[in-house]
Amino acid sequence: MIHNDFKGMKLSALGFGAMRLPVISEEDRTIDENAVFDMVDYAMANGINYYDTAYGYHGGQSEIVMGRALGRYQRDSYYLATKFPGYSLQNFPRVKEIFPEQLEKTGKDHFDFYLFHNVNEMNIDEYLDPAYGIRDYLVEQKEKGLIRHLGFSCHGEYDVLKRFLDAYKDDVEFCQLQINYLDWKFQNAKAKVELLKEYGIPVWVMEPLRGGKLASLAEPFEARLKALRPDEDIPAWGFRFTQSIPEVKVTLSGMSNMEQLKANIATYETSKPLTEAEWQAIDEITTEMMTAKSVPCTSCRYCVSQCPMELNIPRLIRLYNEHLLTTSGGGFGFIAPMALSKLPEDKQPGACLHCRSCEEVCPQQIKVSEVMEDFVRILK
Repeated sequence: MIHNDFKGMKLSALGFGAMRLPVISEEDRTIDENAVFDMVDYAMANGINYYDTAYGYHGGQSEIVMGRALGRYQRDSYYLATKFPGYSLQNFPRVKEIFPEQLEKTGKDHFDFYLFHNVNEMNIDEYLDPAYGIRDYLVEQKEKGLIRHLGFSCHGEYDVLKRFLDAYKDDVEFCQLQINYLDWKFQNAKAKVELLKEYGIPVWVMEPLRGGKLASLAEPFEARLKALRPDEDIPAWGFRFTQSIPEVKVTLSGMSNMEQLKANIATYETSKPLTEAEWQAIDEITTEMMTAKSVPCTSCRYCVSQCPMELNIPRLIRLYNEHLLTTSGGGFGFIAPMALSKLPEDKQPGACLHCRSCEEVCPQQIKVSEVMEDFVRILK
């Protein structure tokens, strides 16, 4: 297992994500505890020492089960991370209740890593509002030794990330981002990593396989990758990609069974960053993947000047593309709904008057009115 340096610690480059644990029924709360114990045993025996859970994972059961699984080991033999559940605005007044509850659920006297969870358009104002006392309270817990390292995860766009960094830069030590070779461009992950580098903040990776979407590809794409690395499995390309980003310290993988765990650990026996030719091949493949499922907006903004509702059409199309790609094949999309939730009703896709004024000036000849109508449909 590869390990990376972080403030005097050696963190396993592959982290054990506890959002997609094995279950014994279709209900997400019914974690197969015996299977999790077996997986944790194998992970510990093979060098994984970073374990990531959260308050809301598996209906609140992930923290409990991971606490039990890790409780069979010496406390200094692993690092445990969990998060303040900022995904729900109802939790913001409850930080003083939630944090002690998390310690109790996991059976721990401290957390090695604790995150402001899921910073995005929906909750950035609340995170920056001192009235909730979240920042002061969590910094206080760090001063008490109940939190060893404080960081944050972000699903927001670049501007949201910058707002949070400007406010919290003196308190956060790492940032967890959704990074994979598709989102390097699609979600502007490259620019976000560069921004974090400017602030001197190292990167943790979540969704390196985009929820499994990059675990297998269309046959022509797989053939092109196999020609470059005949012995490399397709899922491994996602991890080799994050190994190619110097700012990345930990890559989390939500592994649902022992087979996935063993395969990922085998990958992380070595570091094999992409060559220039391989990076170019990945770039070409992702461009083709996005083109096949995306509206080709170039953000020229000619349309905005003609819209009587003053809709930010390029941004709405970008969110439409994100939602369309994420939900294709039955996936669950949450980024677009979160971003839209903070927009006034008269700035949402449903506010489109279908006047087609924007379409008359669009260089790409995009049927914007039809895109807005379909966006409303797929959000239902």
